This record gives sequence, C-alpha cells and structure tokens, in this order.
Amino acid sequence: MPAHAEAVEAVSEILDRVGYNGIAVEVPLDGGDHVVMAYLPYEGEMRTKVRQVRDALGHLQAFGLGPIGALRLRRLRTEDWLESWKASFTPIRSGRFLIRPTWAERSDPGDAIVIELDPGMAFGTGLHPTTQQCLEALSDLELAGRPLLDVGTGSGILAIAAGKCGAGPIVATDIDEVAVRAARQNCEHNGVKAEVVMGSAADVAGAFDVVVANIVAATLQSIAHDLRARLAPRGTLVLAGIIAGKEHETAAAFAQRPVARAQRGDWVSLVLR
Repeated sequence: MPAHAEAVEAVSEILDRVGYNGIAVEVPLDGGDHVVMAYLPYEGEMRTKVRQVRDALGHLQAFGLGPIGALRLRRLRTEDWLESWKASFTPIRSGRFLIRPTWAERSDPGDAIVIELDPGMAFGTGLHPTTQQCLEALSDLELAGRPLLDVGTGSGILAIAAGKCGAGPIVATDIDEVAVRAARQNCEHNGVKAEVVMGSAADVAGAFDVVVANIVAATLQSIAHDLRARLAPRGTLVLAGIIAGKEHETAAAFAQRPVARAQRGDWVSLVLR
C-alpha cells in the first residue's frame, strides 16, 4: 500500500503484525509515496487479519501523519515474496558502517565497521534515511567507554553500531515485543552486549552520555522530558525521524539549540548537547 514518508514506519509496524517473513518497502526515487508490502499466507484467518489491518490503518489516520493510500491485495507465490523481500535489503554504507544482510556475500568491507542483520521488518535495516542519519551522527561521535541509550531500537542497529565503536554500557528500548526479540538476536549475532528492554525512556533508570531516538516527530515531542532526563551533564542527544515541516516544533520541545543538523529528502536529524 502507498504511504507518505512520515507514515511509513507506523504502516510497516501494522503490516508486520500479520505479515510472514518481514516487510518490504519500495523507496521512490522521485520523492513520491513509499510502497509498504507484507505477505499473508492464504489460509482461513487471512480475511480476519486483513480486516484487522484495515481497522488499525483507519485508527492511524487520527495521529495526523502523512497521507496513507488504500490497502491493495494480490496473490503471490511464497517463493516470489521471499525473493522480493531479500532484494529490498542490500548492503549499504552509511557513515563508518556497512550494513549487510546475513545472507549477503561477505566481501572485503575495507575500513567500514560491519553490521550484519537478519531483520523481521524493513525499518532499522539502514535503508531508511532516518536510520542513515543516526548512523552518520554516531560516526562523528567519540563513543568508546560512553554509556548509551537507544530509544525505539527496532532491529537494534544503532545499539549495535555504538557497541562496535566501544560504547558501553548500552541500553536499548522498544515498545514492540517483536522488535525487542529481533534486537536481542541481532545484538547477539554481532557480538554486542546490550540490555534490550520493553518500554521507552521513562522506563529506564540512570544517565547516559549519549541518547539516540529515531522516532516520529510527534512521539519525540511527547517524550522530550523523558529523553532529556536520561541525558548526563554535557551529554549528546541524537534525534531523527523528524519530517521537515515539524522540525521547529520538535526542537522547541527540547528547549535546546541544536549543535548539528542534517537533512536527507524530507527528513531532518538534530544533535543537541
């Protein structure tokens, strides 16, 4: 189904609840709508699952995200879906990091820090501009020996990137149970020690030198106090997931002037200290 860039993450989460073997996202080159796809086995519960998805997408409109198109169905062989899904996730270089799927050929990464993922959903694979912005921001920070909190960890990619740069201890949170399981598995596969827990910034104790949050702007604004509360004195806060039209109100919610800003397409990331 087509979805505006700001709504893609939320739509992906809804489809991932019922989809089999992950989500695929087609990213347009012309700046148009993304296309989010999931595969449902043709079985007795399929119609019920489709109805649940339609209901959830209807409720999503109330959050005021970008436009969401109509849900479309078509028949597809399982083998075709698996190939389509894997083709949507190819190795990508972002900052100091090379993100590649576990099934990709292990060619020489050069000077890149390798992160291997076997994602259960498209977000957090490094393909989305907001994830790339966070990876680029982390590439510019001195992370060795610094405590880090990753809020809305998804696949765990940012926690893994920080861990491979020597950050620690690392705590990662997500409100989705599937994401928590995936992040734990991916951290273990990459040899990164991180505590991955259900919840958000308000559910974590202590202070961190670096706090990273790659979440939609409305959520960043609503948890701004909790994110700042987790930041140690002179710490660094990396924010991404901000659609350009909501940059100023998001920055205002943190009452802090950004020390760095980056924009990729419609997406803005901010670094606060």
